[in-house]
Parts: sequence; structure tokens; C-alpha cells
Amino acid sequence: MKQPALHPLLLALMLLGAAPAFAHGDETHKKTSSLVKMEQKEWGIGGDAKAVKRTIEVKMADNMRFTPDRIEVKEGDTLRIRLSNTGQVLHEMVLGTAPVLAEHAALMKRFPNMEHDEPYMAHVPAGKTGEIIWTFNRPGEFDFACLIAGHFEAGMVGKIVVTPTAGAEK
Repeated sequence: MKQPALHPLLLALMLLGAAPAFAHGDETHKKTSSLVKMEQKEWGIGGDAKAVKRTIEVKMADNMRFTPDRIEVKEGDTLRIRLSNTGQVLHEMVLGTAPVLAEHAALMKRFPNMEHDEPYMAHVPAGKTGEIIWTFNRPGEFDFACLIAGHFEAGMVGKIVVTPTAGAEK
């Protein structure tokens, strides 16, 4: 029986000795800008640290809550969201829309070791800190959540309200 051919990208990564980073392991995930694609999303785009207008401190705890669980920002602002995991288990923050987060949470339940490293998410081990730098370049109401199995379902969610800049079209 003939074996199927390896996908060229997978073969190239294997030959380069690239090791995948699992999103929900015990290691801190660092964003590697050369590998992370900055892509426009409905809720904004990855930000440049030099453009940060404001830093928001957000605590993540084992009571399955973010504090604060509501963030207000002006359209066009780049925020540094500094995350502090005050709990005893791994937590994460993922920015998105309610439907996108619900779909991703369902995938995480099915594939708990799914690999992902996007600029709109941060995985923070117990007692550690992390950050997301994000440009909110579209007005609207968006969401964030911890998508680790069980956390989302327990209500570990929040809201981001992006107000339009003066004179911007709605």
C-alpha cells in the first residue's frame, strides 16, 4: 500500500526542525512577530508597541472571571492589555466576536492541545503575566473570553466597547 505524501509545508517544517508550540501547555507563549501574521479582524488588528496609547490591567482568576470584565476604548487606539493570572490554573484571553469565540471554544473542547498563537490571544500560566497589544480600528461591541475547556462555559467572558472617533462614518 502506498503511503500518502507529506504536505510540502509540513515537510519543510520537519526538515527545519521546527517544534510546534501547544497553546495550553505549561509554557509561557511568546509572540514571535516574524511568525505571527498581523491580519485585519472584525474587532481590529495586532498593534505596534510603539503606538500604545493606554495600558489596561486585567486580572484572571480561578472564580472564572476577568477583572475588569468591560473595557472601553476609542476607535483607532492601540491598547496594551496586561494580564495577570492570580489563580492556580492556566487562563487565557482571546479577543473576538461572540460567534467566533463560541466556535473556537467548541473546537478547544474537541482538541484541547490545538496549536495556535495569534496576536489577539494570550495564554498565562498560574501566577504569571502576559499581554496583548491590539489596535481597535473598528467601532462596535466585541468580546473576550478564556477558551480553556470549561472556563468559557463557566462565564469567563468580557466585553470591549469601541466608540467611534468624532466625524467617523458609522
